[in-house]
Amino acid sequence: MLDDGFGKGKGGRAVAFTQYPQYSTTTTGSSLNELWKVREEMEGEEAKRDPAGVIQWSTIDRWPTHPGLVEAFARNIEEGLKRYPEERREKVTLVFSAHSLPMSVVNKGDPYPAEVAATVYAVMQRLNFSNRYTLSWQSAVGPSAWLGPQTYTTVQNFVKRGQSDILIIPIAFTSDHIETLYEIDREIIADAKSDGVRRVESLNGSKVFIEGLAGLVKGHLEKGEKCSRQFLLRCQKTTSERSLGMKRFFAGEKGDQVL
Repeated sequence: MLDDGFGKGKGGRAVAFTQYPQYSTTTTGSSLNELWKVREEMEGEEAKRDPAGVIQWSTIDRWPTHPGLVEAFARNIEEGLKRYPEERREKVTLVFSAHSLPMSVVNKGDPYPAEVAATVYAVMQRLNFSNRYTLSWQSAVGPSAWLGPQTYTTVQNFVKRGQSDILIIPIAFTSDHIETLYEIDREIIADAKSDGVRRVESLNGSKVFIEGLAGLVKGHLEKGEKCSRQFLLRCQKTTSERSLGMKRFFAGEKGDQVL
């Protein structure tokens, strides 16, 4: 980017587009903090003279209920349900799974659990609530308390109750990685010991998903917005000056509205 003359006093426009649909201070928040910290290097000496910098920054900081995202998830679920015999499809239980958070983060007011739940509800609404569904959490580590219930335990309990047809949907991941290919496929599904426990395809390079991303960026650029309205609200128990400075920077002229 710098080799092309972007920044270094020459201006330009950049959009910090998170690939985490649901906002958390531990993911999008920390990424934007890091970007804000290194932007002086990206923008050159001019950034030190003008706090606003020379690059016109904006951010797509969350998109949990964007129609393109919802449609992409819904279509993958519909395809996943087709893998079951027709007479069993409506009895399949949908288990939406998202990466968990330490309760110490949740109790500060992190918006992630609510935004994940919003995605789940929007997807089920698109599916006309065709199946029973639940939301669980995965990837907890260490002895401290994490947001639950855990996906592993949820699936195990359903199978013990006789619910052998379960479709797992990674609702906070947009591509395959160790938490889908290993944790879900090789631990959660393998240990369930039921042929009816399966996972939907991840969004990856889905045409519907990519078109949704393009539409999201197009809308952001056309509106000329700096950030979402929700971005102006910090967690209720946060005292981080870095978080405050980062949000004020990306919010631009609305920076004084950050709470």
